Amino acid sequence: MSETPRPQGTADDAPPVRPQCRRGRATAHATGAASDADPGTPHRSDGRPFHTPRGERHAGQAGGLGTSPPVPQPPALRSSPLRKVLLPALSAVLFALVTWQVAGHGPLRALDERVGRAVAGTAFPRAVTGFLADLGNASVAVPVLVAAVLWAVLRRGRPWSHALAAAVAMAAVPALVVPLKTLVDRPGPPAMGAGPHDGFFPSGHAATAAVAYGAALLLLTRSRRATAGFALLNAAVGAALVHRGYHWPLDVLGSWCLAALVLWCLSRALSRGRAGRRPRAGRVPAPPDR
Repeated sequence: MSETPRPQGTADDAPPVRPQCRRGRATAHATGAASDADPGTPHRSDGRPFHTPRGERHAGQAGGLGTSPPVPQPPALRSSPLRKVLLPALSAVLFALVTWQVAGHGPLRALDERVGRAVAGTAFPRAVTGFLADLGNASVAVPVLVAAVLWAVLRRGRPWSHALAAAVAMAAVPALVVPLKTLVDRPGPPAMGAGPHDGFFPSGHAATAAVAYGAALLLLTRSRRATAGFALLNAAVGAALVHRGYHWPLDVLGSWCLAALVLWCLSRALSRGRAGRRPRAGRVPAPPDR
């Protein structure tokens, strides 16, 4: 019995086999290829996911990662409403307290008069204190403010509305001080030889110096050094007024509280004027689809 030879299989008769995906080889030529720890995970140098369409990819702008200008400020840099009203609120409360003590002959007024007599009797060059006290005269402070206003408008390009706001702030000083002098009706230090009906609270010289030089500062610069110089100058003017026997210390302190309120209102007016003149930021066009 003869055996029938079995047919020999050839390569053509083999069943088709699907190609196997060899992970890590397809992206081996790309920059930042897979590491040895995870050879099958491709690395993108820009960190973008693969499913993001090209038309939706936006490059990061200067000032923020992946954001378009204008970049929002951090919450810590934004001015809160509490900070905006803190200075006028404290000034108003302190002025009310000082006025109550002076008009009602409180214990703070008695202490104030003892300190004023002690300071007025100290040995200090009267020529220096006289010069500093004269800086609160309207004939000195107002021309300084006028020069600052002209410089700010003609050389710095400030609008005339800023000049008008500074003039209104300066005019508010006598409008506030004169009626308060009449209402409180405080006698002056013994060196003045004033009668009981001569009002000395608050000090017109201290208020004039603070508002005039403060308004000039707001118009010209906002640097910290200039602000520190302004504070030292007004402190010297107030000390000179007390040393020369022109005012009591609380007269000067009450004037500073009024001046702080006036300068705060002026600062708000100037800030609104600058915000109204600020050009709008143009919208950055999105990159075209590729």
